[in-house]
Amino acid sequence: MKLSVVAVAGVALALLGASLVTTGATTASGAARTAEVLYVGTYKGITTPAAQTFSTIQSAVDAARKGDTILIAPGDYHEVGDTGVNAPSPADLADGWYGGVDISTPGLTLRGMDRSSTIVDGTLPTAKTPCSSSPADQNSLGGDGRNGILIWKAKNVSVDNLTVCNFISGSGSAGNEVWWNGNAGSGTIGLKGYEGSYLTATSSYFANSDPALPTACSTCALYGIFASNSANGTLNQLYANNFSDSGFYIGACKRSCDATVNNAWMEDNALGYSGTNSGGSLVIQNSIFDNNKDGLDTNTQLAGDPPPPQDGRCPGNRTSPITGTTSCWVFQNNLVADNNNPNVPVTGSAGLGPTGTGMTISGGRYDTVMNNRFVGNGAWGILFVPYPSTTASSGGKTCTGTGGVLSAPPVPNAIQCLYDPEGNALVKNKFSGNGTLGNPTNADYGNLLIAGHEPSNCFSGNTRWDSTFTTALGPAVSANSDPTLNPSTCGTKTPKTALLGTNTDVNLLVQAECDAGVLSGCSTGYPQPSAVVMHPVPLCRPCPIRVLVCRSTCGVPGGFPLPEPRDN
Repeated sequence: MKLSVVAVAGVALALLGASLVTTGATTASGAARTAEVLYVGTYKGITTPAAQTFSTIQSAVDAARKGDTILIAPGDYHEVGDTGVNAPSPADLADGWYGGVDISTPGLTLRGMDRSSTIVDGTLPTAKTPCSSSPADQNSLGGDGRNGILIWKAKNVSVDNLTVCNFISGSGSAGNEVWWNGNAGSGTIGLKGYEGSYLTATSSYFANSDPALPTACSTCALYGIFASNSANGTLNQLYANNFSDSGFYIGACKRSCDATVNNAWMEDNALGYSGTNSGGSLVIQNSIFDNNKDGLDTNTQLAGDPPPPQDGRCPGNRTSPITGTTSCWVFQNNLVADNNNPNVPVTGSAGLGPTGTGMTISGGRYDTVMNNRFVGNGAWGILFVPYPSTTASSGGKTCTGTGGVLSAPPVPNAIQCLYDPEGNALVKNKFSGNGTLGNPTNADYGNLLIAGHEPSNCFSGNTRWDSTFTTALGPAVSANSDPTLNPSTCGTKTPKTALLGTNTDVNLLVQAECDAGVLSGCSTGYPQPSAVVMHPVPLCRPCPIRVLVCRSTCGVPGGFPLPEPRDN
């Protein structure tokens, strides 16, 4: 946010005044406490009260109380809220309760004064440049890894208008730039109420220890903006790139996520978005996913971020005002383009996302994908696929008890449980230039199932267009040769069948596994990694139809700078 000196002075005086809203906190005498504004650094020479001015973000956070606002001047802040007396215990390392900026006070607002130059930097203070890529400048906290801004079970915390970079992975739960953490791995929601806006998350560092797998991360950043075991969230105007799992993530919130994401731009990640076991009311809209390996993925997992499944049905099975059905997980009005990038960092199962695919729903249920544009994804625009689990029970939950199917021959023995995609709807999307790699089944969309007698995925009103979206070319093209695998009516069930029976499109299964690298000797028809390329944060946002045409400059039609909040 770039304000004039007069405007900033006026804002500062107003914030210092007694007109601020009061919090619910009371003093010992019982009087309501007025929220305060705390300051970090110096902004345009404005004098701020000494008692409310701090040199580090963490010291301001430590002094703040519920309802306070912390304004952060531009600067490169190497925060150490995870060292000294705050060094993480083994339990903290396991559940991720440690960060360069560590927040456990509810109701705080952390706000930078300039999105691009207020930087929370995970590198060492000796680094000569912000977000340095030099190996000597990285700070792994002795191998434990680090998190950037960590909000631990504190409700109604806002983080706005700043950049976070180079908080890297390690032996602990780390590698997340901004993390609303409601107690990771607990299977419960421990944080209600979160807000983030005008946030940039990036990393310039990647290390690999296996030349045979040139994009496999040994040390790197995993996630940009991350919310787990948290509900009632709003995220707006996000940018993230270079992450080995995903640019942003919402997970472990069952059917109670109650989150909305607007105006995100995710590129050059393994996944633009990933969401494990996140359902109920969750809306992702008006966003761009481009140049990732796989544009985005929502999935069911038994052992990761419990409890499963990923279930998009509305709480209480009420009707969604968006879909008019009981599906409240909605992906709408987004651009998913040119996700053909094999040269991104990858970690774990995120690396198995099929390169050249705009979107995958992996074992997800009752999700609605509507009114989007899928453009230039070389393999498939969108795939509905099963999620395979190597365990049949975890954390007191079982495969069959969470809607999975126990595997049996001819499914390989290493896979013990399968979650088919069920009850999802692909409705009124526009497709252009997808499936151009030319492998068998490469197309606009595909439906891959393993089992039977499950709620059907349904497909209606999806169309194929020319490159400028001015001329409709007919219905979108399915990967499935059997039209019964693409019913237009929702609410039916698939036929009863054995595993890998008549409901399974074997050709699509083979091609999806070839692309993911699961089958050997058949992946050459898909983009192959050579070396990771870490991209700088771009100067401009992309054009509304195609993305790559304005990546290099804002001087072309459609390009415009990353937005910041309007002056108040």
